[in-house]
Amino acid sequence: MKQFVFTLLCLFALATTACADKPLTVGAERTKEYLPQLEDKRVAVLANHTAMAGEEHLVDMLVREGINVVGIFSPEHGFRGGADAGEHVKSSVDEKTGIPIWSLYDGKSGRPSDDKMQAFDVLLVDMQDVGLRFYTYYISMLNMINASADFSRKVIVLDRPNPNGMYVDGPILDMEKYKSGVGALPIPVVHGLTMGEIALMAQGEGWSKKCDVEVVTCKGYTHQTRYDLPIAPSPNLPTQHSIYLYPSTCLFEGTVCSLGRGTSHPFECYGHPDYKDGSFTFTPRSVAGAKNPPLKDVECYGVDLRGIDDDQVIKEGFNLEYVIDAYNKVGKPEKFFTRMFLLLTGVDYIKEMIIAGNTADEIRARWQKDVEEFKVLRRKYLLYEE
Repeated sequence: MKQFVFTLLCLFALATTACADKPLTVGAERTKEYLPQLEDKRVAVLANHTAMAGEEHLVDMLVREGINVVGIFSPEHGFRGGADAGEHVKSSVDEKTGIPIWSLYDGKSGRPSDDKMQAFDVLLVDMQDVGLRFYTYYISMLNMINASADFSRKVIVLDRPNPNGMYVDGPILDMEKYKSGVGALPIPVVHGLTMGEIALMAQGEGWSKKCDVEVVTCKGYTHQTRYDLPIAPSPNLPTQHSIYLYPSTCLFEGTVCSLGRGTSHPFECYGHPDYKDGSFTFTPRSVAGAKNPPLKDVECYGVDLRGIDDDQVIKEGFNLEYVIDAYNKVGKPEKFFTRMFLLLTGVDYIKEMIIAGNTADEIRARWQKDVEEFKVLRRKYLLYEE
């Protein structure tokens, strides 16, 4: 019996190693799955700087292949990915290809005009998401799916791995109170879905208009795959560690604190001029991607999170301990939270329970049942093994 168990463990180890060694291919690189559908079609692309097909940008590859790309829709941070969070980005022309760029972040409705929707037959979507309800790329995709449904346009999502796809955590968004530009679906903060899976779930659950949506999947990916992003998805997520911390430290966007925007380590620290007992200091400055960061040019005391191991960050999941620590040590409880905190968390009770003195574990218990129910619902739409 012991020998049998040992043999099974060896086989499992070999299989695990084989999966680990299996090359990962993103949707954009699987050109045989979608290029034939684009022949003799007018093609629009919803993409940004992360839309790489091997060593070549998706748009450049399409042009080289003779595909008629009539326009590029750009999400938050712009087509080249350098704009600040929420910054209005004007429509322009791609210098390399001459293709018009139609910004979805130009301060208008976020929905293209009718003439732009009538200009194409097929929409290709390719953006590297990071798996958070308040990360806006999936919202741009959903807006374009809804618009495409109105004009009977086909949507093809070129899928990419979710770097935070190995777990699901956090409260479900209260859609009646807190649906916004940083939260569009009744899903947890960490939803564990790829962009393709979000699109399918939104279609299946009636969260978006019915549309002809197809997903070109990744090969060699499971939801437990550790995927190190080859390109920073946005200016203030420059490292893999910052992406792992992002679910928890982004909450500081809804407080009086700084999370390190305007430093070399955004989302990997937090602080405030009045933070008590902080030996770590940093001073936010105006830099590319963070032109006017919170507490600009003000020395902040706080906590450096760069030394926390990735595995520990992932194990802790959506962690409220950092915000609770800052709330207790900044000394401005009546002014600590802003409206954005409610939009990011998506519920009333987290703020209420922090103010009441509850621990992170006590607050987590409030959303655990909802998360388990969501995980069951989510399984219908998974394209990859959990």
